[in-house]
Amino acid sequence: MKSEAKIAIVTGAGTGIGRSTTISLLREGYSVVLAGRRKEPLESTVKASGDDGSRTLVCPTDVGNPDSVLALFAQTKTTFGRLDLLFNNAGISAPSVPLEELTYKQWKAVVDVNLTGAFLCIQEAFKIMKEQSPRGGRIINN
Repeated sequence: MKSEAKIAIVTGAGTGIGRSTTISLLREGYSVVLAGRRKEPLESTVKASGDDGSRTLVCPTDVGNPDSVLALFAQTKTTFGRLDLLFNNAGISAPSVPLEELTYKQWKAVVDVNLTGAFLCIQEAFKIMKEQSPRGGRIINN
């Protein structure tokens, strides 16, 4: 499915800002890789966009898991051959509890997705963007 169109990865593409960004990018002519933990919201975003699936790739991904991120970027490169835009949008919130009641496990889950996940995605995007021709691309951290 190699394409001359610009290629984007949107993390957290199943809901909210990620969903809206995905739909906007598709309307602007991008092919979009939709990443998120749950497959159903990603597929719902594709359906809402009106795309027939020819310019989208749904990749269930846990950005806090290095192996999952590697698989996301490998699938993107295999399917589209390049990456022009990474929109880092995946994020979670800690439970709404007093600070002293927040467990280490709950805190670590937030850090793994919101910080480590963005780092892992940026790192893999750099690798593709440096190797492709023409070189470069854009990274937006939301």
